[in-house]
Amino acid sequence: MVNFERKETYSLQDLIEILRILRAPGGCPWDRAQTHQSNRRNFLEEAYEAAEAFDRDDPDAMCEELGDMLMQVLFNIHIEEDAGRFTTDDVTDHICKKLIFRHPHVFANVTADTSEEVLVNWEVLKRQEKGQQTTADALDAVARSLPALWRADKLQSKAAKAGFEFADISGALDKLDEEARELREAALNGTNFFEELGDVLFAAVKVGRFLGVDPEDALNAACEKFIARFRSMERACTARGTAPDKLPLDELTRLWEQAKSHPDE
Repeated sequence: MVNFERKETYSLQDLIEILRILRAPGGCPWDRAQTHQSNRRNFLEEAYEAAEAFDRDDPDAMCEELGDMLMQVLFNIHIEEDAGRFTTDDVTDHICKKLIFRHPHVFANVTADTSEEVLVNWEVLKRQEKGQQTTADALDAVARSLPALWRADKLQSKAAKAGFEFADISGALDKLDEEARELREAALNGTNFFEELGDVLFAAVKVGRFLGVDPEDALNAACEKFIARFRSMERACTARGTAPDKLPLDELTRLWEQAKSHPDE
């Protein structure tokens, strides 16, 4: 057992020390064996659990989940410290310099009186900082690990700032109709449907941008609606003494439409 002082309340420095103990010789075998790649899914899951706490506006859950996120950040930094590639102070130094550089309206003599002006300046400074010479460079720099709908939204936003945008939503809607027709044709012909499905989703994101709708939020809401309607349909089946897989599709469709018309039943 390691010699570690137990306390009533622990600090950030205590967390850093605990993680170092866990990864040190004689610490935890599992923690010592982890790499960025083996821990990648844990990192993402903790981020999504924190996001769910935000969505619920649950302060207790936020406190817990943000602690898990903080642990994940420090854990991955410690992996690099052990490899001798950078330290916690290197990470802190980098983000401090970035924040100062990207907020010249606070730390220098640039003027930005609105959030919109701040975002415009931020994008210019970001491209300057990363040496992005063209919009294509900025597009290529969007993280490929983002959820695909968010990635599409971000790509379209950057392209729009370069002037590549429909004049209004009608152009986006027409494009969505066009891509849907091409998907139908591809599906019926059994060719190229993978690409065409991607085009439909990309076009749907474009429509969402004109409407000010986050595509991930919209799809998640559709998922929740699907669950609620399926539950209603399943209850109707149970009331009949049967299960959904015992009824023909036309009857299930009728119960589904009934669930749509009476969502609370």
